[in-house]
Amino acid sequence: MQNKFAAIIFIILISSPFFSASGQKMINSPYARFNLGTLEPAGSFRSRAMGGTGTAIRDNSTLYYTNPASFSSIDTNSFVFDFGINYGINTLSDGSEKYSSDDVNFDHMLLGLPLAKGWGAGFGITSFSNGYYSIASKVGRNDSGYNPVTGEYAENHSGKGGISRLFAGTGVKMLRYFSAGVNVNILFGSIRRSNQFIFTDYFNSYNNDLTEKLELNGINFDYGLQAELPFKNNYFLIAGASLGQGMNYRSRYEVLSYRYNYYGLNDTINWSADSSKTFIPGTLSLGLSFGKKNKFTAAVDYVMTNWSESNLHGSRGYLADARSLSFGVEYIPEKYSNFSLFRRMEYRMGAHLDDNYLIINGEQLKEAGITAGIGIPMRRSLSKANIYFDFTKRSGKGGIMHTENIFTIGASLNLYDPYWFLKRKYD
Repeated sequence: MQNKFAAIIFIILISSPFFSASGQKMINSPYARFNLGTLEPAGSFRSRAMGGTGTAIRDNSTLYYTNPASFSSIDTNSFVFDFGINYGINTLSDGSEKYSSDDVNFDHMLLGLPLAKGWGAGFGITSFSNGYYSIASKVGRNDSGYNPVTGEYAENHSGKGGISRLFAGTGVKMLRYFSAGVNVNILFGSIRRSNQFIFTDYFNSYNNDLTEKLELNGINFDYGLQAELPFKNNYFLIAGASLGQGMNYRSRYEVLSYRYNYYGLNDTINWSADSSKTFIPGTLSLGLSFGKKNKFTAAVDYVMTNWSESNLHGSRGYLADARSLSFGVEYIPEKYSNFSLFRRMEYRMGAHLDDNYLIINGEQLKEAGITAGIGIPMRRSLSKANIYFDFTKRSGKGGIMHTENIFTIGASLNLYDPYWFLKRKYD
């Protein structure tokens, strides 16, 4: 059994760097033009199916890395591995026209293992933000935006790249009901943006090509606490909190501007670079969960990040404080049923309300979403396949901003062996 698990994990470990290094998430969102792009949701698919909750959830078969205190729940001889991919569809609408884009991409790779009784460790790589977008338009003589002074023109705006997160953490049970943990996070990556204005009237106009490149890398820490109060008949109540450390990251911001005409006369090139550090604020998460072990769990999370305190290059006027409120439930009819797969399956649903960190023309972007998911146990094993669904609407008020309807489906393989480090007498 261990040899089979090792072979699967080895293949995934070899393949995943290629997904994370070369795979660009090609979901087209014009909101990715600003700040660090669109921020990716955190958590395993089990967590996201429950609205994104997880600050106050502990489970020995799932890595709730948003609160490292939960790593203390990993069993002494067990091994946890989670590898996920997702498929997303984004439909843009401005009230009169619609445009859709879709893509399949690597989402996360997580690993959890015990260090001692009540002491565990977690590792993983996830996406932090996505900077992909592509916008193009043409203005002709018969269009409403036509100006005879500038004449006909075409503009193209595009972006690519993103920021990734690599983490390693540990959690320990300090007292009977209390656990504490810490994550070391490494953020790294780059975002490139291009803005082109091409004029048909090349006698009187200059074409413009502006390119931006932001590189960012650095280390920060997340600290977590959980307090579990057990009741009779396997009922429990858990309170959790995690705090991310605000940090100045090493960064480099380059801008290349090229103004030219078709005759090559009086062309100008301007280049500038800024290597000042970028401050990214920490995140505070508070959570509460109640349930019955191996039967049901209900959870609520509140997350806040004061992005207005950040000093991202080129983001002046576009940063707002982000807030998120999420709810989720999980129900398992009969976890150890010997006769029915459907009774052993885990059923999840949730919802989330979010104030996005992007503000345009003084108006903050809003999000609202509903989630659902199932955990399908593997035959003769405690491992499972997790599938989750999320439908999120992203929009602003007053008709200033367009609306995005984002549908995401994710699938992950969650390998859990409670006897991974237990030496067997017989093969």
